[in-house]
Amino acid sequence: MIIAIDGPSGSGKSSTAKQIANILGFVYLDTGAMYRAVSVGVLRSGIDPYDTKAVAEAVKNMSVRFEGNKVLLDGTDVTLAIREDAANKAVTPVSANPEVRTLLVEKQRAYAADHDVVMEGRDIGTVVFPDADHKFYLVADLDVRAARRLKESPDRLSLEAVKADLRRRDEHDAARTHSPLRKADDAIEIDTTTLTFDEQIKKILFYIKEPKNGGK
Repeated sequence: MIIAIDGPSGSGKSSTAKQIANILGFVYLDTGAMYRAVSVGVLRSGIDPYDTKAVAEAVKNMSVRFEGNKVLLDGTDVTLAIREDAANKAVTPVSANPEVRTLLVEKQRAYAADHDVVMEGRDIGTVVFPDADHKFYLVADLDVRAARRLKESPDRLSLEAVKADLRRRDEHDAARTHSPLRKADDAIEIDTTTLTFDEQIKKILFYIKEPKNGGK
């Protein structure tokens, strides 16, 4: 079974997808962390994130793995590095790179072929797995999303700086030509602005366990 959870940054995708996977005994795959990890690799290689050809060539030789809560890039723990401001900025052009997206989508599909997965990102239900068994699209007000992201940031940025970064990312993700951020027509939208974490988990499980309520 494949469960796709999409939505903009700070909407609650990662924590929600991780908990759903834990409850169901599925594998959790954070595709956003994959893009962030290779972005860290690009920066550490001294490559301009906007140099599409050089970035694509570099990413071909990178390996991203998950071990528990850790994200490993070529065997090195980059769990904290992928949340730093430098990675936040670099991931925008890197994730918009068509060749990079093709490479990582292939890895994501290959992984899901052998596992029951809960996969979260921005284009899981529209591009990576348009035929996913269940699709959800999480949204939340900008202020709430910024507050959530601020808690994750090791750079101690201001709330306004985080909000500005989220606005920029939203605009870029929605406008990009290759795999833009959008809700799949058959996805269930869940606004997490006023929901507690337990409430949003229960809501998603409700749809998964009772197909007549909106799931497949």
